[in-house]
Amino acid sequence: MKITGIAMTQTAFDFVVIGGGSAGSVLAGRLSENPNISVCLLEAGGDGNSWLVNTPAAAVISIPTKLNNWALETIPQKGLNGRKGYQPRGKCLGGSSAINAMVYIRGHRDDYDHWAALGNTGWSYNEVLPYFKKSEHNERIKNEYHGQHGPLNVSELHSDNPYQKTFIEAAKQVGYPLNDDFNGAEQEGVGVYQVTQKNGERWSAARGYLLPYIGKRPNLHVITQAMVSRIVIENGRAVGVEFKHKGQVTVVRANKEVLLSAGAFQSPQVLMLSGIGPRQELEKHGIPVVKDLAGVGENLHDHPDFIFAYKTKQIDGTFGVSVGGSLDLIKQIGRYRKERRGLITTNYAECGGFLKSHPELDKPNLQLHFVIAVVD
Repeated sequence: MKITGIAMTQTAFDFVVIGGGSAGSVLAGRLSENPNISVCLLEAGGDGNSWLVNTPAAAVISIPTKLNNWALETIPQKGLNGRKGYQPRGKCLGGSSAINAMVYIRGHRDDYDHWAALGNTGWSYNEVLPYFKKSEHNERIKNEYHGQHGPLNVSELHSDNPYQKTFIEAAKQVGYPLNDDFNGAEQEGVGVYQVTQKNGERWSAARGYLLPYIGKRPNLHVITQAMVSRIVIENGRAVGVEFKHKGQVTVVRANKEVLLSAGAFQSPQVLMLSGIGPRQELEKHGIPVVKDLAGVGENLHDHPDFIFAYKTKQIDGTFGVSVGGSLDLIKQIGRYRKERRGLITTNYAECGGFLKSHPELDKPNLQLHFVIAVVD
């Protein structure tokens, strides 16, 4: 696979995309389908196409480390008694779709309708559903809610984990409804998650939209290890991007548009480094103010995980930090190499559900993840 290096002869493109994550991979891939449009994608991390990314169970290596991961932290949170929140974010092509748990969940339809009601034209559920279907290749579900011809592969888990049935049976016993499609007509219920995998391998946004075309589309230029310094703004218009690569500062020009898709944290960071944000905050860091814009770099809402841990003496069919688990892991690696099945394909959060904390609610407000691991 060819990734454009820093020694590039072309310094102007129709579109310059900042960030090669879930959104940036789609933008660069879709725009470059037109051979008359030139696209330059800048990614701070690597190519995101190693065994560490493509092997599902290897997520346990990336998530707590800085391997393909920005490993960010929040400022101390009042609601967490002053503790900081850990925020893993992908740092490679594919972004967080290259390190996450691969659970394929679109969100509740009411949330999209609420966004549209606030004045965001085009964001109602019925308006975004065709794009979800266009992006998706669902191996199992074939109905009006799912697509079969898109680049993002969605499959059932290949882990053959016996504890999935145990979890589902427990949910039935306490009266929770079962759901075999959280992205269908109803989200509420408990079931096994579908995942963004293909043949037992992680299928990131980059593998679906970008990596197959690098080196094959002459109009698509991808520069990895490119740390964006700022957006170049002239006369109130974004005309280029300044970035660093191995200590060298380079500017690429955008003939049409600069597309900022650096994620929930780095997108506002790049804006502020470019002089767009709250004046007081910019001046505090010595950044010339291009546009005094309140709210940039503020108001992020995210949900924490609250973990319940339970012990069991039965450990068949799992692996983890134990002698027995380590031996089974060796066997599972062999099976994965031959069949692309077994526990190496696990996304850990294999089962879960969406439930209401109070029955009178209109929609679920709780999400469950059932994670199996062994610690002795």
